[in-house]
Amino acid sequence: MSGSGAADGGGLRARLVVTRAAFVLDIELEVAPGEVLALLGPNGAGKTTALRALAGLAALSEGGRIGLDGRPLHDLPAELRPIGMVFQDYLLFPHLSALDNVAFGPRCHGASKAEARRTAAALLERVGLSAHASARPGTLSGGQAQRVALARALAVGPRLLLLDEPLAALDAHTRLEIRSQLRRHLDDFDGAAVLVTHDPLDAMVLADRLVVVEDGAIVQTGPPAEVARRPRTDYVARLVGLNLYRGTASDRRVEVGGMSFSVVEHLQGPAFVAFSPAAVALYRARPDGTPRNLWQARIEGIERHGDNVRVHLEGPITAFADITPAAVADLDLTPGQAIWASVKATETHAYPA
Repeated sequence: MSGSGAADGGGLRARLVVTRAAFVLDIELEVAPGEVLALLGPNGAGKTTALRALAGLAALSEGGRIGLDGRPLHDLPAELRPIGMVFQDYLLFPHLSALDNVAFGPRCHGASKAEARRTAAALLERVGLSAHASARPGTLSGGQAQRVALARALAVGPRLLLLDEPLAALDAHTRLEIRSQLRRHLDDFDGAAVLVTHDPLDAMVLADRLVVVEDGAIVQTGPPAEVARRPRTDYVARLVGLNLYRGTASDRRVEVGGMSFSVVEHLQGPAFVAFSPAAVALYRARPDGTPRNLWQARIEGIERHGDNVRVHLEGPITAFADITPAAVADLDLTPGQAIWASVKATETHAYPA
């Protein structure tokens, strides 16, 4: 899906600097033509501010710049930027039909009514909504409204597509279907696309590359599989469902606080250790033998987590363990209880910090 790269002048190249009283956003982005970049981060990290800056809805501070297909964009007002935007709540005009909502952009750009409606009709057909061309937004389902919003964003022929939590307003069943459809539409888009989302699954499915932002700065970037496999902050680890620790490696051991992890990788110096909560085994009494990576912990909390139960452990390290409801009953687990926990070296993943 990725094009030839932004470095050759095509696509988006930007340094987004936005300074406010108690917050500074300062990040650099490059998105190639045909590439989808997802911005991830906790609330208040600066994701939406970045999107608004790209759209011209938030002013850049000194040092900020935006280039698109080799041309400066930051000096243009929002209405003159070749950008399409899909908002979280879609912001369709309630008094206009689906067709006229999509035709609105081309009309604003000088197209005749007939030409704008031809463009809109073609796009509604492309997103599978020809039969709903005359429908008003209030009569559309959430998934249909999302597709109208996407068609409206594409109707102006943008070179940059911005999507702000485009699936957040959908229920779980509709989200699954629309996510797949949106991926196909993004595959057909030959410009640069930037997606903001809180949902790691949306990011993993829709994006070619992830940029993780915390406190206004980039903390990690890379293909989805690489970011998921090698998280570098607690936020990313929680996002992809891993226990993550930073320590010091010496050959096949990593010292983390009061723990010494046995791992399979040969490393020296600062290192991360990550493992899945499902890899953590729990015991009422110290297990026989000498299993590696064994520690005593206290149960801080117990909660349902999908089909399993997540146990919060405190001790020399803080960890999550995912076990079955039957195992909770067999072990008779309760908050405050002392427990033994272990994880096999082969279930850990260690990498340079």
